[in-house]
Amino acid sequence: MSREFSRKDKFRYAFDTMMSRGTAGLIFWLGVLSAILIVIFSAIIMLSGTAPDGEGFPTLLWMSLMRTMDPGTIGGDAGGVGFLLSMLLVTFSGIFIFSTLIGILTTGLEAKLDSLRKGKSRIVETGHTVILGWSEQVFTIISELSIANENQKNPCVSIMADKDKIEMEDEIREKVENLRNTRVVCRTGRPVVPGDLERISLHTSKSIIILSPDCDNPDPEVIKIMLAITGGSNKRKNPVHMVALISDPDNIQAARIVGGDQAEVILAGDIIARMAAQTCLQSGLSVVYQELLDYDGDEIYFQKEPKLTGKTFAEALLMYETSSVIGLKPDNAPAILNPPMNTVISSSDSVIAVSEDDDTVVPSGKQDIQTQPGAISHLPDEENTSRKIVMLGWNWRAPIIIRELSNYLQQDSSLTLVADDSLCDPELPLALKNLSINYVPGDTTDRSVLEALSIEQYDHIILLSYSDNLDVQTADSSTLMTLLHIRDIGQSIGQPFSIISEMRDVQNRNLAQIAGADDYIVSDQILSLLLTQISENKDLSTLFWDLFDPEGSEIYLKPVKRYVSCEEPVNFYTVVNSASELNEIAFGYRITSQKSNPEMVYGIQVNPDKSEMVQFTETDMIIVLAED
Repeated sequence: MSREFSRKDKFRYAFDTMMSRGTAGLIFWLGVLSAILIVIFSAIIMLSGTAPDGEGFPTLLWMSLMRTMDPGTIGGDAGGVGFLLSMLLVTFSGIFIFSTLIGILTTGLEAKLDSLRKGKSRIVETGHTVILGWSEQVFTIISELSIANENQKNPCVSIMADKDKIEMEDEIREKVENLRNTRVVCRTGRPVVPGDLERISLHTSKSIIILSPDCDNPDPEVIKIMLAITGGSNKRKNPVHMVALISDPDNIQAARIVGGDQAEVILAGDIIARMAAQTCLQSGLSVVYQELLDYDGDEIYFQKEPKLTGKTFAEALLMYETSSVIGLKPDNAPAILNPPMNTVISSSDSVIAVSEDDDTVVPSGKQDIQTQPGAISHLPDEENTSRKIVMLGWNWRAPIIIRELSNYLQQDSSLTLVADDSLCDPELPLALKNLSINYVPGDTTDRSVLEALSIEQYDHIILLSYSDNLDVQTADSSTLMTLLHIRDIGQSIGQPFSIISEMRDVQNRNLAQIAGADDYIVSDQILSLLLTQISENKDLSTLFWDLFDPEGSEIYLKPVKRYVSCEEPVNFYTVVNSASELNEIAFGYRITSQKSNPEMVYGIQVNPDKSEMVQFTETDMIIVLAED
């Protein structure tokens, strides 16, 4: 049988409830208690007739309040014993109440400041970019966003991660040299918790970037964050635009189901593999991709232009002097790279252009374009020959790279795979067209193994990280050791190698110090640049996927003689006009004599001023978009 609660129990419970209401509740009840005491003592003095000089009740209330707030006031009191005793009791009560009040205010203020330092407060921003999660990629993303937003008014990047706010801010200050006019706001919280996401103002953001956590299986965490975002997306006026990285191909379908048309999901390993395959075979292509992906130079933009309505695509190519048109984006349809030259542009089409910024994609307005028809020359390409490639190392991306290589290589090409049996069990793809594979087990960090390969006989070298079996730092250390040996072998025999290597950590990539345009290191930095670009414009996701896909148009570097003669200087209008006659788009060139000069971007010039005269040599190359 339950017993009745005593009054003492009920009072204690009520007191506990009052105390648990926090600073605001305590201040309220102390104020109520003060008011009650002031009224009681004022009433006692009034009813007992001990008030000095017959003061009225309002005056007594004021006198009691003053003595409650300032104990020193009682020193000037004069009157009867009852009045003085009452004022003394009021003063003692005031000392207790206001001392408690000061303590509560101090504690509450400290708690609030501590909460602010820990990043627990809500931000109030509109049109900002949100980054959820924390990894080394965040520094590249912030740096690129600060460049992209340089012409914006008061841009903001907000970050939420399960990490101390002060630590995040300190690391950003240390590793991002120049934020320009971009503000970075950090908050501590778990992005998978909808309540925490409320503090980052997702519903008013421009875009959301979801970073993969540094763990063995990051995809479930990324998918849970996407679920948390889509669950609260009903608060937005506009659709959510989020970009996420998925590592395992088996998880890509689940991520796309969760994100729907609100998410651009990037398969990280697949992108790196496709880029490694393409850049391996073409000298300088890696620099072209770097120029297009980062914001320090020229990038890809979408722009509507009424002046192009009714013009053919071939005509539009020559209407821009400081921008290079490379495609069209119809309304409610995917972007089209290198469409047929006779395509008529409608008023609803946007042009896709390579330009310095979005506000520089402007027609030149020139009525008379000066091309040099006499310089146009369509000499045939030299017949492509078979290639010999060596792949050192192994991870799950290797089969993708091998399959991609087979799509670009000529018949009778070969690939020699050298990998350490103790670190991997290679599963070689079967039935490849144009490519035969020879597997040689061996330690890729052993100098004698590399020398025994007669590595100078190979046209291209691909160096992969053992990321499936080793942690990031150990795998990168192994890759770095092999890379140093290869470079030293090349230097000792006087033959520079075409090397594409893979490193996971951006800091390790910086240690490797790229030696030239043919010595390129693929790392997670590429993924950071890709995430940033797509966060600024979701249509770029389809466009970049088309560029990395062997189907359709891709970027090639082709000999100058295919387009113009080298007997006299020509302007780039002439090169563009010549390429369009071959159903190709020229948007840059490479001066081979500068290929070892990093200050001249290894000879790569993307989106040149079309009116400038250039003296090409027969070894120079034109950068084009073409189907093959």
